[in-house]
Amino acid sequence: QVQLVESGGGLVQAGGSLRLSCAASASGVSIYAMGYYRRAPGKQRELVATITGEGRSNYGDSMKGRFTISIDNVKNTVYLQMNSLRPEDTAVYYCAAMGPSGTTWGQGTQVTVSS
Repeated sequence: QVQLVESGGGLVQAGGSLRLSCAASASGVSIYAMGYYRRAPGKQRELVATITGEGRSNYGDSMKGRFTISIDNVKNTVYLQMNSLRPEDTAVYYCAAMGPSGTTWGQGTQVTVSS
């Protein structure tokens, strides 16, 4: 069983930065990768970024060059540094942990970017 504890998020002005973090606790379960997805009002869920334990990362197109994902394998924690935020980045951001039994989701954290 995997449990995720998210932190970070909040309100920021356009051009600002925020950092999200997500700590995983896994009992007898392997985690292949962790990352973030987001859902904006009226839109479908979309990929923000994922990263494997080996450090291989993948980003959504609109996040490339602005967001950076990293992982601390000792702490089982993933970090998402978001820079140059835009109003269209406003969404609920969900942490995800991918393993052999599927994906475990965090409770979500609100990110609001004001113009």
